[in-house]
Amino acid sequence: MMAAQKKLWRNPRVACVSAFTLVFLCGAMVGALAYSIANHRSAAGPFWSDTGKALYMERVKKELALTPAQVEQMETILDDFAKYYRTVLSDGKSRILQILDEGQRRKFDQLLQESQR
Repeated sequence: MMAAQKKLWRNPRVACVSAFTLVFLCGAMVGALAYSIANHRSAAGPFWSDTGKALYMERVKKELALTPAQVEQMETILDDFAKYYRTVLSDGKSRILQILDEGQRRKFDQLLQESQR
């Protein structure tokens, strides 16, 4: 039986398929890990949300060595942007809902909920 196994591994086709399978599995594992890391980072939310803003501000303060006055100004700018962004989203959504019938509105709301997951 051992002789048969040794002969099997000496077969170039088996060795090639085994190597490709190993490379594919390693690539799949690296891809899953990278996806997991990227997904975890985005779990904090966008920088206009409260948790996202706090994480973004910590990073910006550290990386740019902001002064306390600059931090205050940056927070004001981000707050203004968040208000503007929420207003644009709300206005856009209400305008879209006006052109849809009831069934389309339900489906549109469902699509929005799915995109926020």
